[in-house]
Amino acid sequence: MAEEEVNYASVVFKSKKYRPTQARKEEETVYAEVKGQSKKTEETADTNAGVLLDKKANNRRLQYQQLACCLGILCVILLLGIIAVVVLYHRLSPESELMAANHNLTNLNNNLILANEKLRRDNNNLTVQLSNLTQNYTVSESKITNLNAEVQNLRAVNQQLETQRNNLTEEIQNMETDWNKLIIIQAQWSIDAYCPKTNDVSVRVCKACQNGWLPKESKATNCYAYNNAKAPDQKTWEEARENCRGKGSDLAVVHNEEEKDELYYYSKGTDGYWFGLRAEGGRWKWIDGSDLTVSYWTPQLPPTDGQCVMSVQNVGWRSVSCAEKKQWICKMKALSV
Repeated sequence: MAEEEVNYASVVFKSKKYRPTQARKEEETVYAEVKGQSKKTEETADTNAGVLLDKKANNRRLQYQQLACCLGILCVILLLGIIAVVVLYHRLSPESELMAANHNLTNLNNNLILANEKLRRDNNNLTVQLSNLTQNYTVSESKITNLNAEVQNLRAVNQQLETQRNNLTEEIQNMETDWNKLIIIQAQWSIDAYCPKTNDVSVRVCKACQNGWLPKESKATNCYAYNNAKAPDQKTWEEARENCRGKGSDLAVVHNEEEKDELYYYSKGTDGYWFGLRAEGGRWKWIDGSDLTVSYWTPQLPPTDGQCVMSVQNVGWRSVSCAEKKQWICKMKALSV
């Protein structure tokens, strides 16, 4: 290799300075010189190079052996690792994948179960809501039907009331007409009762009390009708009062000594006459609502409900059962003439 480098150097430098012919001569000379010198040093260089080459070769061979050994060991380790990885992969990977897949499927199944349960609850709630809405709709529809029926009934009742109102209006008008006629008749009756005609048809003589009522004096303030009925026609206290009301009067009431004397004077016979005093609520009460405050009655018995008072001539007042049948005295205001 040293020889090739020297030759290359001599060729490069010598060829650039001289002419070609001369350069060839000089090149040959230099080559000869170099060649001559190389022959001398070739022998020593060969011996040294041989020794060095052997050492280098030995070193390189040792290095190569060590490297090959390391590479072999490394390859064996890698191969064992690959084998172990492959074995572990074949052993563990399917189970792991299956476990992971099973876990995922389990989670998915659980999620589906939860979703299904939620859907079931939602469906139940919707079913209940639908049932409630249906029931409410049915109830509302029934209420509407009932309301419509009530409206129809109210319309019918209103029509009936309208008809009744018209009928009542007509009856009132008729009653007013009849009442006016009755007033005229009553007035005429009162005139005939209080002012009867004399033998002269054109002349009337008026008096304070009607025919059949006492007293007959024109200055009397009260008129009395003494109903001297026989035993079969006598009445209870209530019946006697109804009879008096039918005559436009009521049972006699006493508020002073004059009225007491009049009542006593006309109470003829021993059967007694009902007048307007009875026991009510533990008190003796007149039919006009006032209490018996003045003791016109001696001796006065304790008031007992169901007891009424009658007047007996020459005896006075007596308390007997209101259900007994007696004669009775009616009283009314006298006509001022």
